[in-house]
Amino acid sequence: MADLHGVFPYLVSPIDPEGRIRTDVLGRLCDDLIKSGVHGLTPLGSTGEFAYLNQAQRTAVVRTTIEAAKGRVPVIAGVASTSTADAVAQAKAYQKLGADGILAILEAYFPISDAQVESYFRAIADAVEIPVVIYTNPQFQRSDLTLDVIERLAAHPRIGYIKDASTNTGRLLSIMNRCGDSIKVFSASAHIPAAVMLIGGLGWMAGPACIIPRQSVELYNLCQTKRWDEALTLQRKLWRINEAFARFNLAACIKAGLEIQGYAVGDPVPPQAALTAEQRKVVEAALRDIG
Repeated sequence: MADLHGVFPYLVSPIDPEGRIRTDVLGRLCDDLIKSGVHGLTPLGSTGEFAYLNQAQRTAVVRTTIEAAKGRVPVIAGVASTSTADAVAQAKAYQKLGADGILAILEAYFPISDAQVESYFRAIADAVEIPVVIYTNPQFQRSDLTLDVIERLAAHPRIGYIKDASTNTGRLLSIMNRCGDSIKVFSASAHIPAAVMLIGGLGWMAGPACIIPRQSVELYNLCQTKRWDEALTLQRKLWRINEAFARFNLAACIKAGLEIQGYAVGDPVPPQAALTAEQRKVVEAALRDIG
């Protein structure tokens, strides 16, 4: 299994008013992020608005990311569906396109039991030959993964990673204690990445890394070399981006930040709204402070 670690920006999905993916903008963003030192790219995470795109748009985002990466860093493609069959089809298609791993996300309309949650993730991992990162975000998901389910899934030969966005750092420690080396933990923007890396996390998968890639990589490097005082000083500075991120719509916030930085990524997909002028000033101020 590939060794995934470090900073994986959750990419936005740049889209024009007619619904076409702006592949040139996405390609340039991917190239610039790699040049900033990020360790991988994740198209179709939460910031990528996977829930608002059709199949053709999602495929275009994944293909563009893989083509832009040119094998320089791993591409972990987001797979999300309410249906197991559809999720499996997505995972197989992205593996065929050249994805290096899958970020598995469960959408749910009707509530489902632990056994069904487990079977969904297991089916995705059974369908591919590349590493699978399981993703849990109880803030947005109707059916969360319990510690028991995570422990059972960690025994699967291709499920080696979890990105947990519960905001509960104690839960991360419970996952690490339960699963040991069989599953490795990525921080979310809902956590304090330096704190997650202090307890044994191996990196950060999150939207803010799109707009502060260099600083995110610097934070990771400080944690890797155990320069915790410097890491926490930088972490406090970077937290302003997370605060803005938590206040506003995820995609709108990161897309506004990228627009400020010269990437014509467009607005979030309706019915989501773009940031107002006042909200945009908050993001501008946070970016300015971080430098």
